[in-house]
Amino acid sequence: MHNELTQKDIRLMREELDYRRIQLRPKLLEAVKEARGFGDLSENFEYKAAKQEKNRNESRIRFLENMIRTAVVISDRADADTVGLYDRVTVYLEDEGDEETYQVVTTMRQDALHGLISKESPLGKALLGRRVGERFHIQVNDRYGYDAVVRAIQKGQDDGSVPLSSF
Repeated sequence: MHNELTQKDIRLMREELDYRRIQLRPKLLEAVKEARGFGDLSENFEYKAAKQEKNRNESRIRFLENMIRTAVVISDRADADTVGLYDRVTVYLEDEGDEETYQVVTTMRQDALHGLISKESPLGKALLGRRVGERFHIQVNDRYGYDAVVRAIQKGQDDGSVPLSSF
């Protein structure tokens, strides 16, 4: 599987990797070493917590390395009148009779609770390339789908203000 990411995604991931390897890893190793000195490891909460944090950091490092290794670099450019990456799109949801605004981003930047939807999500896939006034169908799964209309497109760019997703 390949991860479609922009150059900026990869740059941000490399910066996070450098921080985690160079600055955070030594601090976490020192915290584990210090907590180990507190005594009996079977009842040492500080040791368990420090070890867990160190393991979480190592897991994130492996995740970022894998994302970079499998990345396919894509462009964040789109035509002036169509939905592309980092554009804010106002969508009218016909079933609900409500308007929602979303920003289409790469998988590494998604945060649905804040209106940042992945280009890989059903809605993101359905939105890319659409024009204002265009009605489209979003198929969520085999049983459920809904209709929507693009009401407005505010062109955007990857200015770095959308942070990487954490886990």
